[in-house]
Amino acid sequence: MDQKPKDDFDFLEPSVLLDETHYQTGFKNGYSEGLVSGKEEGRQVGLKNGFQVGEELGFYQGCLDVWMSVVSIDQDAFSARVRKNIEQLAALLKSYPLLNPEDEQVQDIMEKVRLKFRVITASLGAKLEYQGRPTSSKQDVEDL
Repeated sequence: MDQKPKDDFDFLEPSVLLDETHYQTGFKNGYSEGLVSGKEEGRQVGLKNGFQVGEELGFYQGCLDVWMSVVSIDQDAFSARVRKNIEQLAALLKSYPLLNPEDEQVQDIMEKVRLKFRVITASLGAKLEYQGRPTSSKQDVEDL
């Protein structure tokens, strides 16, 4: 009769599984280091993008403050249409979710702010433009 050893230990198994063991060890080490570096990189990108958005919003708010000051001093300085656009820009800037950057409307509101700003400056015949933001989507991708 065939007699099997009591334990089915294959003396070649550790050498066969050596590659898989090294792979698993490397994966665990890479994953844990990736978490740390990924969080730091995400933080840096978030700070950069947050600063750029804040800078752009500050530019528009500064222009709005000047225009509102002019309107408060002289009601007839701008036409009714321009005053209405200025009020709409103020409402858009006020509605921008500064404390909730994950809001899905952030991009839509920013585009509306940019558009309203262009309408106002065109109506006033002013050559104002925010210079800090890229003018094409290629630059956005390259910055990242």
